[in-house]
Formats: sequence, structure tokens, C-alpha cells
Amino acid sequence: MSDMSMLINGLKVTAERGATFERRNPLDGTVATRAPAASPADAVMACDAAAEAFKTWSQTGPTERRMLLLKAADALEAKTPKFVEAVGAETGGTAMWAGFNVMLAAGMLREAAALTTQVAGEVIPSDVPGSLAMAVRQPAGVVLGIAPWNAPIILGVRAIATPLACGNTVILKGSENCPRTHALIIEAMQDAGFPPGVVNYITNAPADAGAVVEAMVAHPAVRRVNFTGSTRVGRIIAMTCAKYLKPVVLELGGKAPLIILDDADIDDAVNAAAFGCFANSGQICMSTERIIVDQKIADAFVKKFVDKAKSLPLGDPRKPEPVVLGSVIGMNTVEHCNALIDDALAKGAKLLCGGKADSTLMPATLLDHVTPAMKIYHEETFGPVKAIVRVNGVEEAIACANDNEYGLSAAVFGGDIARAFNVARRIDSGICHVNGPTVHDEAQMPFGGVKGSGLGRFGGKAGIHEFTELRWITIQTTPRHYPF
Repeated sequence: MSDMSMLINGLKVTAERGATFERRNPLDGTVATRAPAASPADAVMACDAAAEAFKTWSQTGPTERRMLLLKAADALEAKTPKFVEAVGAETGGTAMWAGFNVMLAAGMLREAAALTTQVAGEVIPSDVPGSLAMAVRQPAGVVLGIAPWNAPIILGVRAIATPLACGNTVILKGSENCPRTHALIIEAMQDAGFPPGVVNYITNAPADAGAVVEAMVAHPAVRRVNFTGSTRVGRIIAMTCAKYLKPVVLELGGKAPLIILDDADIDDAVNAAAFGCFANSGQICMSTERIIVDQKIADAFVKKFVDKAKSLPLGDPRKPEPVVLGSVIGMNTVEHCNALIDDALAKGAKLLCGGKADSTLMPATLLDHVTPAMKIYHEETFGPVKAIVRVNGVEEAIACANDNEYGLSAAVFGGDIARAFNVARRIDSGICHVNGPTVHDEAQMPFGGVKGSGLGRFGGKAGIHEFTELRWITIQTTPRHYPF
């Protein structure tokens, strides 16, 4: 068990009145972390500290910001063993998943470092003689980042890296499910030498989340909010931000479809489906949730996919033996997935492998002949239980892919690349990969969804757009004529 602190104005602090909460390991219920349970007053202190630091940080040159972000990337990688231990203890994630998180998160910090000189504007021709008119991007102010537990290092870093590169100061509100994992990110930022108040860290007990978040959103210095998490909570965050007229970036739930056309390379599709379905036990916003396969090749695909799914090792991620599927986040996930399995089987689905679980070690589970009458057709499982839907032809495949409230990631497999590309263009999603898995992220890419999967984009120059103010500034260089 690990005790930890918050960070406000460069100082490790406890919560008001020493309040704490516990995060327990999902497998055995032992206490993994005891963390400060911040009050709204603590949250306001973090906002005040970030607001004061913004006065200086916003004027810091791009090279200095770049060097600190590069140092942070190195410091993050140096903590890999600590991340592996914390992820296993707090969320049940595997060492492979934790290591992948560190690798991609370090890349995000390095990409953010490269963006510091890309915060650019433009000169726009003016109809006023002698007027030099400019569109100028400037730091927005204090940015509140709210990160989830499922890809904790990637998404914790993403919440703050580009905002920092743009000259904003940040507050990271850690997940109640992995406060120590998120604290290690902040330690890496401290190791890099960020000035006091530029990076702040708050943790809260689950019951206090609403009050703590609203206190920060309401603070006048907070000018941007970003949230990654469920669509249900995202709607609450959006309404809170609307109340205070604060712009928000939301990356929410998904029901990613993987379309396999009749001319697809089956072996490639199987490998991509296995990775997309079962990485981190299916607990990724981009996880393949529905495999939409053309009837002509469905039997051949299903046979190979079942063999692949059955071969994936399952076990306690804290033990030395490498596993692909570790523990899911908690019994709520198990109960949710078990209910979806029961509903699907009662309505005619066929269980190909896996099945209902009685612990958080859930096997890779595949259900064939899934139809729209079944809950699993529509609802996000966020676990290693996956639906196979058989369709006749391209039009049915596209209709099935779009028959959903979500629109984050998608994928299409086909031998005719032009045909597959044209299918991809017709899918309602922020992201789509042709002959690649639904689970894919790169720091420089515009990442985000449509419909119930969110608003705005993280990554690269799209991130600059989200975390800066675009101002119109003019300089009158010659005497100006006025009508009176």
C-alpha cells in the first residue's frame, strides 16, 4: 500500500483536514493506494496557484518550454518499473499495457515539445489602408485536465502536455481508480524542473468529484477544460462547462466497428481484431466492440479468430508470467458483461469461446450471430466480451457500423484499397483505419470523435487550436480616415 500527496504550487500537500480515500486492488481487495481527498477549497487553491504561475509561464520562450517537456519525457521513461507496479496494483493492467502506456506517453511529451514553435498565426489582408491585421494565437490561461484510469499514463499526459507546450498552466485531476499512477506523471514533471504552480495535481474521493470539478470549472482563471471518460460523465462535464461558458474538449465512449469485407486478408483481419478487442482486456475507448464480417467469409474468419482468442493468456498481472488479459477494473464490469452475455444468448447468439466470469479475471469471449435485438449490439461492453455481426455486402456493413450513438474509432479490412477507403469515408467516426486495428494512437494525429463520442480534438496542431485563444490584433501604420 502506498500513501501519496497532491501537488499545489510546487509543494506536496494533503487535503483539507487530512481527508483521504482508498483505492483497492480489483483482484484481491487489498488497499493499493491511500490518497488525499481534496475539498472544493483545495481545488480553488490549485487554481489560484496555476493562475499566478501563468503570469510568468505564458511569457516563457518556446525553447525553454521545449527543453522542460523533453526532460519530462526522459523522467517519465525512467519511472517505467514504478508505473508497471502502480498500474498492476490500482487497475489490474498488465506489465505489457503499462509499458506501452509509458512509451506512447513519452512520445506525446516529445511531440508537445516540438509544438512549442508551431503556435503560429497569420497576417490577413485588411480593407483598411495601412492596417496590419493579424490572427495571433496566445495561451488561454489555466487548463483543467480530467484523466481516466484505463490508459492512465497516455491519457494523463495527454491532458496536460499540449496545453503546457502552448504556454498554459495546468491542473491534472487524477482518477479515483489510479491516483498513484497519475501522481507518477506529476513526479516526472517535477523531476524535469517545471516552475512551481505550472503543473498542479488534485485527487478526490469518488463522492466529491462533482463538487471538486465544479469548483475548478467555476474559477475565473480556468479557461479550458478537457475530459476523457464515459459519455455519461462527459455530458455532466459539458453541462457544467456550459454553465460557466468554458470551452471543453471531450473524448468519450466508443463502440468501434471493425468491418471485414469479402476480399479481406483473413489472417491480417484476425490479428487486428484480436489486438483491437483484447488489448487491456477491451477497456480502451477505441476497443473493437463489434466485428462486422461479410457472410461470404464469416465462417473462415470466425474459425481462425476463435483459435486466436482462445490462445490469449489470462492471469494476475502482478505475477511474473506474462499475460495478455489481466484483471478488469472491478466487479461492476464483470456484472455488466455477464448480463450482456445472458441477454445475447437468450435472444439467439452463439457463444464461441470464453463466457461469464465470477472474478475480475475475464477470459476472451466471443458471441456470434449478434443482432440489433441484443443489448450488446448497442451497448459498450468496455471488457473482453465481443460481438460478431454477419452482414450481406458493403451497404449492410456500413449501415451496421453507423447504427450506434457513438463515433470514435473504426476500421475496414479489404483487398481492394480504393473500395475499402470509400467504405471508411462513409463511416460516422472521428477516426478510421483501413487494414489496421481500431486501437491506434499517435501523438501528432488529430484524435477525437463525433456523435456521443465527444467534441474537439487532441493531438498535434489540432491540440494547439483547442488550447490557445485566437485573437485578431491590428496595427494602424498610416493615418486612418474616419467619416466624422
